[in-house]
Amino acid sequence: MCQSKLTKVNLDEFTSPEPTTDPARGLRASLALHRLAERIEAVHVAAARAQGWTWQQIGDALGVTRQSAHAKYNKEN
Repeated sequence: MCQSKLTKVNLDEFTSPEPTTDPARGLRASLALHRLAERIEAVHVAAARAQGWTWQQIGDALGVTRQSAHAKYNKEN
């Protein structure tokens, strides 16, 4: 899937070699990256669970507690 479709922003706007002093542009870029990172993390957590990883292992890999990982990603909630 195209990255711009995942984040619903025009990534070309943020890849210009010209630095920007426009806070709105920088904040939109930050939001797009955050959303993409969240989606990537969710996909890999689901894959880890499908492979039998425990919430403790997932939490350790993400640098959070097992309870935090479970609360965020447990689909049974």
